[in-house]
Amino acid sequence: MKTWQGKRIEPVNGELWLKELEYGKDPRDNNWYCSAPGKHLGGLGKHTVTEHEDGTITVSPSILISTTRWDENSQKMERKQLWHGYLERGIWREV
Repeated sequence: MKTWQGKRIEPVNGELWLKELEYGKDPRDNNWYCSAPGKHLGGLGKHTVTEHEDGTITVSPSILISTTRWDENSQKMERKQLWHGYLERGIWREV
């Protein structure tokens, strides 16, 4: 099982800028966002986010980041999974 140490980021001048493995709460909409392994950005608005005393967070359910694109060959929309896993006490864990 592969894991990565995440890092909580605080907004700077009212804006949240995330690098890979970082997460934070955007003051503009009061929602949590993350940059999962592989630099895949995701919003956590539909998740439950628990803040811990040390500043880390746990997100549930699992985080699934995907993209949708039009496939010319099949002539339909296709969804591609980019990252699926957990963020628990600031540790990223891939499913």
